[in-house]
Amino acid sequence: MQAGTVKSLVIITKSFAITLWISIIVIYRLHRGLYTRRHCDSLLRWWSRKLLRYVGMNCRTFNLDEEVFRGGRPVIIMTNHSSLYDIPIMFVTLPGSIRMLTKKDLFKVPIWGKGLETGEFIPIHRDNRRRAIKDLAQARKKMESGIILWIAPEGTRSRTGDLGPFKKGGFMLALRSKAIIVPVGIRGAREVLPARSCTFSLGRQVEVHVGSPIDAASRQAAGVETLMKEVESQLRSLMGTAAS
Repeated sequence: MQAGTVKSLVIITKSFAITLWISIIVIYRLHRGLYTRRHCDSLLRWWSRKLLRYVGMNCRTFNLDEEVFRGGRPVIIMTNHSSLYDIPIMFVTLPGSIRMLTKKDLFKVPIWGKGLETGEFIPIHRDNRRRAIKDLAQARKKMESGIILWIAPEGTRSRTGDLGPFKKGGFMLALRSKAIIVPVGIRGAREVLPARSCTFSLGRQVEVHVGSPIDAASRQAAGVETLMKEVESQLRSLMGTAAS
């Protein structure tokens, strides 16, 4: 067995184990009546730092204004998405009680799925539009309670690293909830672990570029298509790619 394969297996095993462990902790605390959102936030950041340490990743954040995340308005973070590591990167670099829309199927995974549910992650039925609308209504309630929602507007990881077509759901949610959208461009995460790959590149420098907040309430008249184009334009710039 090659050295690179052994390293990949070690990283995968350690990552799986710590993900299982954090799920057990959250479920246990809920069962004992000890669960709090603040404690879950701390656990998620601890878990994220561990995952990034396993691959030797170093993150730098640019143009972060923490006040945007404390303004008392619903906040939706929208990022490009090309690696599984985008998730822990968000928890490590951005403030607040961040949760994400997560494929409904993942909630069926033993232990981990229950951990997601307990940790206030929000299921989304990607293949059932009617159910997806109900899921977004639940997401709106979570935001009203203080959750900061993370959405990849492409809906899935990009295989090439380029932005794929955006789905409208997250933008409709932003308009209806009068949320602040914070575009965030992640640079370098794809090289650590591309989509549908088990080959890791260790010791990478990843950059997180935070864009200008967009007040969806002031874009009501312009409509969803205009809002999507504005977010796409910012994301391309934040990613360091030219607008197409």
